[in-house]
Amino acid sequence: MKEIFSGTDQYVASGELMAAVNIAVTLEKPLLIKGEPGTGKTMLAQAVAQALGKELIIWNVKSTTKAQDGLYVYDVVQRLYDSQFGSHGVDDIASYIKLGKLGEAFSAEEQVVLLIDEIDKADLEFPNDLLWELDQMEFYIPETRETVRARKRPIVIITSNAEKELPDAFLRRCIFHYIDFPDQEQMERILHVHFDHLEEELLRQAMAAFYWIRELRGIDKKPSTSELVDWLRALTAGGVDPARVRKEIPFAGVLLKKDKDLRTLRGSR
Repeated sequence: MKEIFSGTDQYVASGELMAAVNIAVTLEKPLLIKGEPGTGKTMLAQAVAQALGKELIIWNVKSTTKAQDGLYVYDVVQRLYDSQFGSHGVDDIASYIKLGKLGEAFSAEEQVVLLIDEIDKADLEFPNDLLWELDQMEFYIPETRETVRARKRPIVIITSNAEKELPDAFLRRCIFHYIDFPDQEQMERILHVHFDHLEEELLRQAMAAFYWIRELRGIDKKPSTSELVDWLRALTAGGVDPARVRKEIPFAGVLLKKDKDLRTLRGSR
């Protein structure tokens, strides 16, 4: 199998993650990505699109999202409004059909990367409602009696924060990968993507404090990679002496976002 994705200058991917992407592309199956917040799930789709030179289409799933929203929307209200005011073209139903993100991906002239982001936010039926479309790469629009078929099968990347379990029938159709939280070696590589230069002692002390906080018993919301990046920026901007970092945890509110977690931190020192 020819490897086609190997990360980018801005996205540090593990060997296992790169292999999962390449297997999913080769087998033409959706890639389901899980992992705790801050592990780069959403950014993966951006990196794949950049590395392969493809357009990225993002479908952000919300609690109110229905599978139909990703296929198409028939604006019957606008058509009724136009008919009342004698507008021309009301008999052309197709002009009132707007494709959703899945429809856009199917209709694209070239292969695209489709990100279905945070699929577990929707109701339990949402993944099952997409089984046919993701399997057959087509859907039917009864209003126009038209079948929309994928011109080029998109590369589908689906993310989940594991807020709820996904149906077994859906899982069987996906390639699955769990992104582990970066170890210190990988985290250093990620940080060097964000910073042109970091004082070595500041980096060492900040990393030690960061991973210590993540292991503290009683921390509800562990700080993520993005919060570590922000913290290092705050430490740098504040001119904090690296010797103070591990002992005092300056600007702790950049890392921890809950009162309980800040109290836990204060009580541990």
